[in-house]
Amino acid sequence: MTKPVAVIEIGSTGVRLLVAQSTNGHKNEILDKSEWPVSLGRDVFTTGTISRNTLLLCLQILKRFVEQLKGHGIKAEETTVIATSAIREASNRDPVVDRIKVTTGFTVQVIDGIEENRLMYLAVMDSLKYENINVQQHNSIIIEVGGGSTEIMLIEKGRVAGAHSMRLGTVIIEQQLNTMLGATDDAKHYINEFISNTKDTLNYELNLGNIQQFIAVGAEANLAARVIDRNKNTSCHFIDRESFESFIEEVQKFPSIEESMAHFQISHSEAQGLLLSLVIYQQFMKLTNVSMIIVPETSIREGLIIRQTAFDAREIKAEFDEQIIASARNLLRKYRGDEKHADFVRMICLKIFDTLHAELGIEQDARSILEVSAMLHDIGMFIRASDHEIHSKYIISHSEIFGLNKDEITVISQIASYHRGSLHPQEDSQYKSLPRSDRLMILKLASILRVADALDRSHQQRIKDFTLSLSSDSLTIRVKGNPYIILEKMAITDKGDLFESVFGYKIVLV
Repeated sequence: MTKPVAVIEIGSTGVRLLVAQSTNGHKNEILDKSEWPVSLGRDVFTTGTISRNTLLLCLQILKRFVEQLKGHGIKAEETTVIATSAIREASNRDPVVDRIKVTTGFTVQVIDGIEENRLMYLAVMDSLKYENINVQQHNSIIIEVGGGSTEIMLIEKGRVAGAHSMRLGTVIIEQQLNTMLGATDDAKHYINEFISNTKDTLNYELNLGNIQQFIAVGAEANLAARVIDRNKNTSCHFIDRESFESFIEEVQKFPSIEESMAHFQISHSEAQGLLLSLVIYQQFMKLTNVSMIIVPETSIREGLIIRQTAFDAREIKAEFDEQIIASARNLLRKYRGDEKHADFVRMICLKIFDTLHAELGIEQDARSILEVSAMLHDIGMFIRASDHEIHSKYIISHSEIFGLNKDEITVISQIASYHRGSLHPQEDSQYKSLPRSDRLMILKLASILRVADALDRSHQQRIKDFTLSLSSDSLTIRVKGNPYIILEKMAITDKGDLFESVFGYKIVLV
């Protein structure tokens, strides 16, 4: 048997532990799980900081987890610990993370909303496959309502059409209601207005009226499913729409937390955000025509476990790379980009990368970054052709791409900004402020992108086939056939300078 692995999530409403063991490609066996409420979100979304008392409580819980993990033979430094929106938005985030490290030995990774989407995707897809639910044949929406944010994924026939992290969480809404002395009806109005403002964006990515599978993830969704589906012991609940809405009406009859606790036999932390969470699910559900809600009993913690214990990590990476490109393509379509040119430049970039990455000292992990950069390099044409590289940088840096975190998106926006023009990265103050590893990646990948873009200067995809050869001082691109490529030859002369500067090889187009 393999050694158990442990993950901890520090969320807006609590700290949660999960210990599991890999079973050689089968569903991971859960060995231990614990959850303790702590009001991190209430601190942050009210005052902007995590208070001393809340931090002390969080440390006390984590120390308890250290002892609990010893029983499984797992050390603190072997445990993956993530923090979501509460710590992410706290102004004293760095000292809090440092205090946790010093006191408990846990190293906290503060993840962004897109990484939450990535982990949620892993967890949900794994859970659904054991229920024989095929997302490849249906349009689906996956929603997870948390204390600080709502994570949404739109999936069109198995391909990610959109991924969003919305600042719509139960704790945030509670704090705003407390400030305004609002009631439940005010909360419904606020939620409805928020969702209405995002409806057009979501509909552009995937027509919500065509969604066939509504997948709800999260503690409150699971609680509702277990109450409605009380007699069923399953890892995935199927709740008809009418029963779900009837349950919400029942919850509304018990407006106080104490009444909800007594009636539904739930804890204080479970009752606290129950109604608001269910209303958010309900309002999103109203945008669709689904008749049933699918509620898998899973979480981003399961996603973390899967990421660490994957039987075939290469298969998961290949699947994620495909979803990243699907998301990037959808973004390109949103801004009416030239897909034929984007795909052609992408193909050339990957051919150069795959042929030369060992000789040129480029890490294999950079391949997907280059691929997305090639797809989106001209996206700024939507705003204006002149200086469109600047607009590409802006659009990419302010967009969400499934599977890529903010740092990776920043790198891609930088690469796109240097695909044309005379400004080189070394002359840019923003480039200089980035970590050295990112600067090197930007230099190398931008130089490849400039060459690939030059090879389709006409936007006619005239170069159908070519070979690459590397000599002591030059990279020769030998085009097969006899296409008319005078524009491409001129472009290589103009745009091969960065490649020559970075790698020391002159580009020769034959």
